[in-house]
Amino acid sequence: MIQVDLNSDLGESFGNYKIGLDESVIQFVSSANIACGWHGGDPLVMQETVAMAKVQGVGIGAHPGYPDLMGFGRRNMTVTPKEIKAYVQYQLGALMAFVMSIGEKIQHVKPHGAMYNMAAKDYSLAKGIAEAIYAVDKDIILLGLANSEMIRAGEAVGLKVASEVFADRAYNADGTLVARTLPGAVIHDTDLAIARVVRMVKEGKVTAITGEDVAINAQSICVHGDNPEAVAFVKQIRKALEDEGILISKLGNFIR
Repeated sequence: MIQVDLNSDLGESFGNYKIGLDESVIQFVSSANIACGWHGGDPLVMQETVAMAKVQGVGIGAHPGYPDLMGFGRRNMTVTPKEIKAYVQYQLGALMAFVMSIGEKIQHVKPHGAMYNMAAKDYSLAKGIAEAIYAVDKDIILLGLANSEMIRAGEAVGLKVASEVFADRAYNADGTLVARTLPGAVIHDTDLAIARVVRMVKEGKVTAITGEDVAINAQSICVHGDNPEAVAFVKQIRKALEDEGILISKLGNFIR
């Protein structure tokens, strides 16, 4: 039976600011990427989200980003591999304290926003991230963009890696995501998005924005749930995959 993970970015609220519909989304995913306080989240939110993930039985992941609260971690920063390694270790350690205190373990690390996008293309940054994870716990899975430098760096360092695909994003012919600033980057047709996801999981292929078929390894699907429509979309994707006989399962169950 084919297994695939459904992941979502959670725990990004902070202080008086509510971001996302975590309580709804977590019911339909198998892994949670929990913000570590730099691009979003705060200590109380981190603690509460970790506890909620344990109750729901989903895989707990750290979601480290750049120290850019105002830009929500989506603005590129000029950093060295040494710096990015320290950034990831720092945030991983913070979340790990909450996770260990309730008798759980961190399943994976998925970088956030600009850190994710930059490391997908820059091997030296990707290697810094992978080395940070390995230094803390070599059994933690690195979740990164399929066909990216993060996957290559993780394997080179000796980590378990998981390839991520996106339900609502268009792809270039080289397997990278179409920049959000370009037309057609985000897919708004729910039926089309679901059909693409099913094909990625079952056939290992996705149609690029330029029409070519691109080989892709879909081990985890990122779904967003920051509004009521998005939550319904997550629910529909899960049902469509299960109707195809695909088992929704957290990464730790099948990434070895």
